[in-house]
Amino acid sequence: MADGRGKIVQTDPELHQLPLPQLVESRYVCSEELAYLTDDALFAATSTRIAFTGNVGGVSSAPYESLNLSYTVGDDAALVDANRMLALEAIGAGGASQRLVSPLQVHGVKVVTVHDVATAQEEAAAGADAVVCAKAETPVLLCFADCTPVVCVAPNGAFMVAHAGWRGALGGIPGIALGALAAEAGCEPSQCNCYIGPHIGACCYETSEEILSQFVSKFGAGCDAGKRHLDLSFAVAVSLEDAGADSRRIIDAGICTKCHADTYYSYRASGGVCGRQGALAFRKE
Repeated sequence: MADGRGKIVQTDPELHQLPLPQLVESRYVCSEELAYLTDDALFAATSTRIAFTGNVGGVSSAPYESLNLSYTVGDDAALVDANRMLALEAIGAGGASQRLVSPLQVHGVKVVTVHDVATAQEEAAAGADAVVCAKAETPVLLCFADCTPVVCVAPNGAFMVAHAGWRGALGGIPGIALGALAAEAGCEPSQCNCYIGPHIGACCYETSEEILSQFVSKFGAGCDAGKRHLDLSFAVAVSLEDAGADSRRIIDAGICTKCHADTYYSYRASGGVCGRQGALAFRKE
């Protein structure tokens, strides 16, 4: 079967071992006053928990209130420590906090693959925008405030978490990381579930004509939402599909962080001073 751009999409039902992805607001799950978007059916099938957090449920004070997960925005490090522990406990990974891999994000296309946890932590600290992990009991966290979080999960529970700002999206980090995940998991990209988390929507993401034209040239006219507004969801989905993802296994939360700045951090809505929410994944033993 061909998609809207003529790309052949794998539809062999034998490849589709995972339940189709679910990621909607009604799927929020609460733990210790912390809410996150997740897919319970995926967890039941793979023991892998994915999560997109918001800005509610932590201990940070304004302008970072309250669940800021980033050390790089000026918040008190001890409060960030506490927030990260809350988030990890919420997804069942509190006992694995010392194994957390959380890269210094540099708006590039470098992917760290976790084999040895200490080595991966060191590589991630040097700068990366995606992490592939097939190891159990090893949580991964990337942080966001308007940029696009992407999580993909293979049938065996291996996963990747990627950060796609406009530079990373234009560089193809979603597709690059999906390819790395499939190689690590020994599966086809079409077998993986792909989740696009809350980010600044086409309704609010005004950019330059130069940047917009680069996206249209690479990903198609669907990136152009009119009046110099860029649709990052469209670009990320094309990047994933070009890497082999089945379009039926790509789901977008459909939440604009700027429109929902009461429950999500938004760099643009806050004028550039705010905390960061997280995209997390963790596979239980």
